[in-house]
Amino acid sequence: MTKQYAVIGDPIKHSKSPLMHNAGFDHLGLDANYSAIHVTVEDLPQFVERARNELSGFNVTVPHKYEIIPFLDEISQASKIAGSVNTVSIRNGRLYGDTTDGYGLEMGIKEAFDIDIACCSICFLGCGGAVQAVATHFAAQGVKQMFFVNRTVSKAVTLINSIKKHFDVDMDCCAPSDEKKIAGFIAQSKVLVQGTSLGLNETDPAPIDLSLLNKDICVYDTIYKRTALLKFADENGIKWADGRSMLLHQGAKAFSIWTGKDAPVDVMRKALFG
Repeated sequence: MTKQYAVIGDPIKHSKSPLMHNAGFDHLGLDANYSAIHVTVEDLPQFVERARNELSGFNVTVPHKYEIIPFLDEISQASKIAGSVNTVSIRNGRLYGDTTDGYGLEMGIKEAFDIDIACCSICFLGCGGAVQAVATHFAAQGVKQMFFVNRTVSKAVTLINSIKKHFDVDMDCCAPSDEKKIAGFIAQSKVLVQGTSLGLNETDPAPIDLSLLNKDICVYDTIYKRTALLKFADENGIKWADGRSMLLHQGAKAFSIWTGKDAPVDVMRKALFG
């Protein structure tokens, strides 16, 4: 019987996850299929009950990485600290949540910029589920400093306090309107990580005033489109990368969790990048 896997989110039509996972299944000769399913927040309870009986696992993307947690039977320690789940395994009708986002971005940054996040300073734009997971993972890996720019500063403060309960990391935060503080964060950072949803739509504005960027910063946008931020970076000689490498490596980690096999990363990369 064919094992069924999926990615859920709202929106979801833009997802490239089915391309790489199905390529991986085919390469290893596994009888499995991966699809994208549009699930709203209101649909989550109904989807989870259906998943218990019909799926072997699923990925979780915006906006469900936190909202999915109450519906799961068990989650990893990393997901508990981060308050974020992006990978769910289903065994005997029980749902186990984990997060592979941090690993995915760590590998993506290494691949794009040859930067090891240990002993490095990172500035994040946004504090959603992916950033929460990534920041927690980076703290565990020994990152030197982390800065957070978020519309709701209290949410950034909550994340900082949560991380500080487990790791000794220098952290600070501010609102997108605090340009002086943002400029200071960027000046101290090796990498700027764009983790908001701004850029999913072509008409979306940049998350901050782009004149605050300098040519020494490396820009990583977790969205895999040519966003306003990436266009600016490209036109101004700033090193940049889009979110496909993060998608690849977090997906490969999920693939291994589900199948117990080494993911065929090169095959999945070819399917993703074309």
